[in-house]
Amino acid sequence: MWLGPEEVLVANALWVTERANPFFVLQRRRGHGKGGGLTGLLVGTLDVVLDSSARVAPYRILHQTQDSQVYWTVACGSSRKEITKHWEWLENNLLQTLSIFDNEEDITTFVKGKIHGIIAEENKNLQPQGDEDPGKFKEAELKMRKQFGMPEGEKLVNYYSCSYWKGRVPRQGWLYLTVNHLCFYSFLLGKEVSLVVQWVDVTRLEKNATLLFPESIRVDTRDQELFFSMFLNISETFKLMEQLANLAMRQLLDSEGFLEDKALPRPPRPHRNISALKRDLDARAKNECYRATFRLPGDERLDGHTGCTLWTPFNKLHIPGQMFISSNYICFASKEEDACHLIIPLREVTIVEKADSSSVLPSPLSISTKSKMTFLFANLKDRDFLVQRISDFLQKMPSKPPGNSRAGRKASIVDSAPESSPAPQEVSEQPASPTSPLGGLQGSHAQEAPTASQGLLKLFQRNTPVEDLGAKGAKEKMKEESWNIHFFEFGRGMCMYRTTRTRELVLKGIPESLRGELWLLFSGAWNEMVTHPGYYAELVEKSTGKNSLATEEIERDLHRSMPEHPAFQNELGIAALRRVLTAYAFRNPTIGYCQAMNIVTSVLLLYGSEEEAFWLLVALCERMLPDYYNTRVVGALVDQGIFEELTRDFLPQLSEKMQDLGVISSISLSWFLTLFLSVMPFESAAVIVDCFFYEGIKVILQVALAILDANMDQLLGCSDEGEAMTVLGRYLDNVVNKQSVSPPIPHLHALLTSGDDPPEEVDIFDLLKVSYEKFSSLRAEDIEQMRFKQRLKVIQSLEDTAKRSVVRAIPGDVGFSIEELEDLYMVFKAKQLASQYWGSSHPAAVRRDPSLPYLEQYRIDTNQFRELFASLTPWACGSHTPVLAGRMFRLLDENKDSLINFKEFVTGMSRMYHGDLTEKLKVLYKLHLPPALSPEEAESALEATHYFTENSSSEEALQQEEQEGAGNNIQEKRGDGD
Repeated sequence: MWLGPEEVLVANALWVTERANPFFVLQRRRGHGKGGGLTGLLVGTLDVVLDSSARVAPYRILHQTQDSQVYWTVACGSSRKEITKHWEWLENNLLQTLSIFDNEEDITTFVKGKIHGIIAEENKNLQPQGDEDPGKFKEAELKMRKQFGMPEGEKLVNYYSCSYWKGRVPRQGWLYLTVNHLCFYSFLLGKEVSLVVQWVDVTRLEKNATLLFPESIRVDTRDQELFFSMFLNISETFKLMEQLANLAMRQLLDSEGFLEDKALPRPPRPHRNISALKRDLDARAKNECYRATFRLPGDERLDGHTGCTLWTPFNKLHIPGQMFISSNYICFASKEEDACHLIIPLREVTIVEKADSSSVLPSPLSISTKSKMTFLFANLKDRDFLVQRISDFLQKMPSKPPGNSRAGRKASIVDSAPESSPAPQEVSEQPASPTSPLGGLQGSHAQEAPTASQGLLKLFQRNTPVEDLGAKGAKEKMKEESWNIHFFEFGRGMCMYRTTRTRELVLKGIPESLRGELWLLFSGAWNEMVTHPGYYAELVEKSTGKNSLATEEIERDLHRSMPEHPAFQNELGIAALRRVLTAYAFRNPTIGYCQAMNIVTSVLLLYGSEEEAFWLLVALCERMLPDYYNTRVVGALVDQGIFEELTRDFLPQLSEKMQDLGVISSISLSWFLTLFLSVMPFESAAVIVDCFFYEGIKVILQVALAILDANMDQLLGCSDEGEAMTVLGRYLDNVVNKQSVSPPIPHLHALLTSGDDPPEEVDIFDLLKVSYEKFSSLRAEDIEQMRFKQRLKVIQSLEDTAKRSVVRAIPGDVGFSIEELEDLYMVFKAKQLASQYWGSSHPAAVRRDPSLPYLEQYRIDTNQFRELFASLTPWACGSHTPVLAGRMFRLLDENKDSLINFKEFVTGMSRMYHGDLTEKLKVLYKLHLPPALSPEEAESALEATHYFTENSSSEEALQQEEQEGAGNNIQEKRGDGD
C-alpha cells in the first residue's frame, strides 16, 4: 500500500536492499525470507516476541536523492507481488519524469505530492457509499466551483490526481471533470497552474505514450495542446473524458444538452465512492453497448448482467458467457466472439423454471417460449435474485390487446417441473417471428393498398416458378433448404441461436423469399414493430395532406429512386414510397428527409410491406447509421474519416495517392449513404445489404477497402479525380450476382463511358469473400472508438465552416478585421451555449436550432448581452453599465423577439469602437429615446415631458400676469401724479 512520505534517517538498519535506482530503493525486512543469517534470525525473533509484524510490513520502498542523507517511505507491502507492483508503477511513471528536474529538493517535493495524491484518490475510492454524492465528493465539488468560478449549475462528475506537462516540467495537481468543462489546478513550489477547457472546444482527445510523455492523455483545442499523465487509473479517466466530449459534440450537433437520468435505479449494494453523475454516465455507456450488441430499441435499459453457461443443442456444449437482463429482454453473449448470441423477448416467455442443481449443472435455469423452444442456463450466481427480477419484469409486461377474450398473458415461474405436469397453454398474442408479412399488426391502412401486406417484388415479379429457372433456380432452392435446416437446428425468429454458421449462410446470400424476414430480425426492426402495433398507420393518417419542406423534397425525389425497376414505374410503388418517407419525416422532424433515403427505402419496400420498410428505415437512420441522414450528413462524414484512416493502415501505398486525387471524399458519401445501391447493380448491392443488416457498418468498410485493393494498380496510374472515379465506376458496374433469380435490372451509371471494352465481370460473392479474408480484423468496438475520434474532428470542422460563413455574412463596413470578427463570434457562441449549460431567463435562448441559417443559430438574450457589454465594450461605466447595456440591447433588437443574433451584436459593437465622433453621439442620443428605453423609462420620460410642458406653460402665464400687473401699477402711478 502507498504510505504518506515520512523521514527515515537510518535506511539500512534491519533492512536488506533488493532493488535500487537513482530515486527509489526496494527493501526487505531482515528475517523475512531466506538467507537472513544470525541478524535476520534475531530480527525475526524480535518481531514475533514484540508482535510488531502487524506494524512492520516485510517489504517497503524508500525515496532517496543522490546527495541527501534523508530517505522517505513511500510504500510498503505484505508480499513480494504487492511491493513489485508498486515498484513497477514508480519505474514506469516517475523515473523518466524525475530525470528532468535539476534541483533535488524539487524532485522530493514532486514525489511527496504525487504519493499524497495517489493516497487521496485511493481513500476516495475505498470509502463506503453513503449519500448520492458523499461528503468528500461534495467537498471537492465546492472546491472546484470556488477555484474556477463555476456556478451552482455546473456539476462535478469526478476528479483525479495527475500531472500536467507544462513544457518539459510536470505539474502535480488535480484534474476535475465536470459536465461541461475540464479543469486542472496545481500549486507547487510557489507556482500556480489553473486551466479551464470547455468540452465543446476539444478538437482531439486520445490516449498515447511517447518518449517524452509516459502513458498520457492528450487534449487539443484550436489554441493549445495539453498533456496529462501519471494517473492511478488512466483507462477509467480517459473513458469518462470520451463520454463527456461526446455529450458536448451532441450538443453542437443537435443542441441536446446533458440531462441527468432521474429514473436510474439505486445500487442494491454499497460500492465505491462515486458521484451520482458518474454512476449515470457509467449506466449510459453500458446501456449503449447492450443495445448496440443485440440491436435493441433505443429506450431499452440494462438492468444487470451475470456470468453463466448456455446449453447449445446444435453442438451439445455448455458455452460460457454473460446473461443480460433488461425490462423486455433476456440476452446472452458468449465469451468467445461470435460463438453464440441469443435474444429472448420477455413477451415470448411462457415458463421460467428453476431446476435441481447437480455437479454437472449447478444452479440451472430453464426458460421456455411460445415457439416451443427451451433454453437452459447454468452456473448462475444468485439464481433466486435473478429469477425474482425476471418475474418482476414479466409482471410489468402489457396485457393482451383489448377485445381478446382471454386474460392477459403472464408467464409461469416454477421451482421445478415434474414430467407429468401439463404443458403450458400457448398464447399467440404476437407472432414470434416475421414469417407472415405483418401478422395482423397493420391498421385500417392494410385494406387500402396491396403494399400494406406484401413487398413490391411479389407484386411485380414474373410468374416463372423457381423450378423453371434452371441452374439459378436450383441454387435458390438449395439456399432456401439450407436456411430451413438452420431454422430447424438453431430456431427461427427472434429466439434464434446466432452463430458463425448464421454468418456463413448470410455471406452465401439470403434467398429472396426470406430476405425481408431476416432483415427485420437481424436489424432489430421486428422488436419495435411488434411492440408498436398500429403506430405506422397512425403516422400515415396524421401526415397525409401535411405540407412541409421535407414533403416537397420527397416529391422531387420520388421518381428518381429506382426508375429502372418496374415497381417504381407506376403509381402503386411511388405512393407506397411517398407514404413511408412522409411518415418517417413526421416521426422524426430532426432528420425529416435526406437525399439517399429514397433509394434505400425503395429497396426496403421491394422485400417488405410498408410497415416493415418503415421500421427498417427507423433501425437504419436511428441506430445502425447514426447521424447519417441529417442536413450535414455528419455520420457519413465520420465514417468517411474512418475509411481514410483504414486506407492508411491497410493500403498505405494507395493512401497518399487517394489523398492527392481527393477521391475518398467523393466516393465514400455515395457508397455509404446508399449502401452501394446507387453505384452497383441492384442484385449485387442487395447481397451487401444482407450482410450489412447482420454485421453493421463493418461490412461496408470492408467491401470499400476490397474495391480499392482490387483497383490499386489502375488507381496508382490515374492523373486526376475524374479518371479515378471512372476506374471505380466501371469496376462497380461490372460487379454481378450470377445467382440472382430476379429479372435483370439495367444499371445506368453516369461514369460508364462507351468506346472501351468493359472490364471483366466480378462476382459479388467473390468480392465479399476477399473483403472478409483481407480485412476481417476490423472489430465493432474498434470502429466505435474510431467514430468518436472522427466525430470530434468532423463536428469541429463543421463549426469552423459555420464560423467562416457567419463572418462572411457581416458587412465589410463594420470596422473589425476578420480575425477580430472570428474572436467575437467565439465569445458570442460561448455565451449562448452557457445558457444551455445553466439555464436562461429566456426560453428561446436555451435551445439552438441547427436547421436555421448559420447567422441565426446562436442568439443571446438581455442578461447574456449585459455580461458581454460589461466585459467587452468601451462604454462600461460603473453603476450605469447595466442600464446602458439594456438600452443598447433594445436598440439592436429590431424584430422585438428579445434576442439578438451575431450580426446585430457586431453592428452595436462596431458603433461603439469604430464609429466617428458624430456617429457615437447619434448612438448615445438614440439610447435616450424609444425604443432603447424600457417601458418604465419611457413612461417616466413621458411624464417628465408633460411635467416640463405644464410647468413651462404655468411659468409663461405667471410671467405674463406679472408683466401685466406691473404695467397696471405704472399706469395707476401716472394717474395719481396727474
